[in-house]
Amino acid sequence: MNKLITREEAVRVKSILKKSLKDLGVDKIGFTTAEPFDHLEESLREQKVKGHTTGFEHPIIEERIYPEKIFERAQSIISIALAYPSKFKNEPASNKEERRGNFARASWGEDYHHILSERMQRVIQLIQAEIPNARFKPMVDTGELIDVVVAERAGLGFIGRNGLLVTKEFGSFVYLGEIITNIPFEPDQKVSYGCGDCYRCVTACPTQALLGNGKMNAQKCLSYQTQTKGHLAEEYRRKITHVIYGCDICQIACPYNKGIDFHHHPEMEPIQDEVKPILKNMLSLSNKEFRQQFGHLAGSWRGKKPLQRNAIISLANYRDRSALPHLLELIEKDPRPVIRATAAYAVSVIQRDKNQAMITLIDQQLKKETEVETIEEMEKAIKRLKNKKELKSKRR
Repeated sequence: MNKLITREEAVRVKSILKKSLKDLGVDKIGFTTAEPFDHLEESLREQKVKGHTTGFEHPIIEERIYPEKIFERAQSIISIALAYPSKFKNEPASNKEERRGNFARASWGEDYHHILSERMQRVIQLIQAEIPNARFKPMVDTGELIDVVVAERAGLGFIGRNGLLVTKEFGSFVYLGEIITNIPFEPDQKVSYGCGDCYRCVTACPTQALLGNGKMNAQKCLSYQTQTKGHLAEEYRRKITHVIYGCDICQIACPYNKGIDFHHHPEMEPIQDEVKPILKNMLSLSNKEFRQQFGHLAGSWRGKKPLQRNAIISLANYRDRSALPHLLELIEKDPRPVIRATAAYAVSVIQRDKNQAMITLIDQQLKKETEVETIEEMEKAIKRLKNKKELKSKRR
């Protein structure tokens, strides 16, 4: 039988951890009990019934709110936060000849899941050196527990109206991870600050996904929409602007994030061609090239197709006429229906005047299509092109 861990040992190790943050590569650390988060149960079930979830969440609600269901004799939860950059150290110049897309800030640098996992292992190793019989279950947002709820109860910050954790030092530009343990740490207190009467994030959200109380209709969130694999609904296409993964609008609107930009972790530094890639170059990427350029980013987890689809829509939003030959080639040659259909949409948006050759090309491809959504998309594209005005010839 394992020797019981005393509260005196827990106090001593907690003090060591608090003093070792810089060596651990951690920006904030907090401690809370392993008591259930049962106040969330009704809300989580309601969200699921209303269809406000994404399907990316852990599917078993009980395991999301009862730590004892996923860890035997859980005593405490350690929550850690790492601040990530909100700006380039040297902002790259823009070039209209090379239109670029954007990855949201949470996908800058190396995949944060890997960084957080490595930092949590440092925390675990330090503790094990002091308490060899301690047990741990670390997790990052793909785990069972809800990161922001754990972090709020551990005193790292508060959950804002946009559902993100907001810290006083780093705003909401933080990655979160947690470790369940059998060590009886003294819990930290929740913070006393919050949103007050501010609703800027709610007002700024282009799809009204934020409900104003820290909850959201995740199906309407642009970050979720950029990660879907099928056809992107037309109502979201203009709204993603030139973002090909994620969304930062509610964070940018938040007063707590004003002037916030930290560069504590070299692995998180953005590289222009990775997080602001040239859109036209993305259209012809092989699987190998995709893995080499984007494989280490958090934003690559859904694969190549959603990002290429979003890149096509971004080119349409730029009205980039230089992309037309590339898009027409996709319509004829790409093996994926979603990409062919999205390219047809983009051509019909970018092309300024009625062009019979383009109409014929899309129509010929349409006759080969079998997927209902692709057929409907191409029919709309043809109709859009036919409704454009004829280009008047110039007088000599």
